[in-house]
Amino acid sequence: MPRPEPRPAQAVTNERANARLFHHSVYTPRRIAMARERRGLSVSVCLPARECANTVGEIVSELVRLRGAGALDEIVVVDAASRDGTASVAAGAGARVYQEAELLPAYGPVLGKGDAMWRAQSVLGGELICFLDADTESFRGHFLTGLLGPLLCEPGVSFVKGYYRRPLTAGGFSLVDGGGRVNHLLARPALALFYPPLGAVRQPLAGEIAARRDLLERLPFTTGYGVEIGMLIDAWHELGLDGIAQVDLEERRNRHQPLAALSSMALAVLATITTRLEREGRLTGPASGAALGGDPELDGALVERPPLAGAGVTA
Repeated sequence: MPRPEPRPAQAVTNERANARLFHHSVYTPRRIAMARERRGLSVSVCLPARECANTVGEIVSELVRLRGAGALDEIVVVDAASRDGTASVAAGAGARVYQEAELLPAYGPVLGKGDAMWRAQSVLGGELICFLDADTESFRGHFLTGLLGPLLCEPGVSFVKGYYRRPLTAGGFSLVDGGGRVNHLLARPALALFYPPLGAVRQPLAGEIAARRDLLERLPFTTGYGVEIGMLIDAWHELGLDGIAQVDLEERRNRHQPLAALSSMALAVLATITTRLEREGRLTGPASGAALGGDPELDGALVERPPLAGAGVTA
């Protein structure tokens, strides 16, 4: 399938006022390296990983190349006891690898991706932190440089989300926009309804996130599938819309879960939203997040780790 022509290398006007959109091509590796040197900011990249041996090596190798070009300082893979050799592949490609259960063990068993991201901050030294998914196929360096760009080059930005097309391939057929079903059917409509300023966020569940460390340390982390949407809502409360940017990364391909497996993800995302509505005094009664806590499909998704700044944890 031919790659589409990139959009113009400039900020893109969004349909909602004050939402800040950019294209990744604005931020070349050279521009990122120069901006980092000028501002004296260190960058850590973290990849939470589970059974990603087929993709993590290529990703880390590309990040190592960008590190050589001055775009980042450290590459950390936090592995969820993968049985397919993810840890050894990542280490061999040049990442520093930790097992998630080894980080902050006093907090008990690790409760999913969000918990791994929260614990990872204890070993990340950068003033800017970028989280990337470890299962991205055909990874390209602009996933990193695009996310870092607004933090380094645009005034007032402290939190960046990536967005992209997610093709869905099955049975030899590919649907250009067939992926991201929970995003389109639940996350975006819920934000448009309950948090209208965030309705313009195109991929609220995207795992491609970059932020200033001091912001992340002020945020709680939902432990399960709700981590990304929880971070987005909480960052918006901290920053307002002007402090958030989105970057067009064009296309991301990764493995897809079957439809039946998406119900627990959707429930966790919904529970994360409802707990925040309850906290704000906008939701009470049987539909509240607390009432959803008894559902076995959530599997710890309503547990939140406290802001790291108040937990006495430092890198």
